[in-house]
Amino acid sequence: MSKDFYSVLKERRSYYAINKDVQVTDEKIKEIVEFAVKHTPSSFNSQSARIVVLTGEAHDKLWDITTETLRKVVGEGDFSGTQQKMDSFKAGYGTVLFFEDEAVIKSLQEQFALYAENFPIWSNQASGMHQLVVWAGLEAEGLGASLQHYNPLIDDEVKKEWNIPAEWKLIAQMPFGNPTAEPGDKEFQPLEDRVKFYK
Repeated sequence: MSKDFYSVLKERRSYYAINKDVQVTDEKIKEIVEFAVKHTPSSFNSQSARIVVLTGEAHDKLWDITTETLRKVVGEGDFSGTQQKMDSFKAGYGTVLFFEDEAVIKSLQEQFALYAENFPIWSNQASGMHQLVVWAGLEAEGLGASLQHYNPLIDDEVKKEWNIPAEWKLIAQMPFGNPTAEPGDKEFQPLEDRVKFYK
């Protein structure tokens, strides 16, 4: 990792201006994702996270699918703002798709009925941790990313296009690429309103 842990977390931002001109190898991207899947914690060590990485034509296809799906939703309305956003994601190098395997979650609900209602919550929490680890890993290599949520609108088409198991629930999409513009300033609420210490 080329940056220290705190720097990576601090500099991880939502980059919307990205392109395909990345200097990071596909092997390195694969290493980041596989590291996240292997080492990110999950409740009961469920390991329910599933990740699909799309690059090249597959990445472009995802954002074509998303664009056409949203166009049907908008109908005759003004689509220019949405089109601009879709184009910005498609301009990137790739997209990480985050899924949770609902078969694993269901099995845990049956094994541990007392906690049944908590497993979907814990699943989402674990997915959030996977998203942060992947995002931080991409940031450490100088890549820019953002987190999107066009599920469940695109779920069926995505599963059909890439033969995704029915039990995999799409949670988030993370387009990434070479940053071409810096994100704006970030405002922080006072820490004393958000963190409490007691002895």
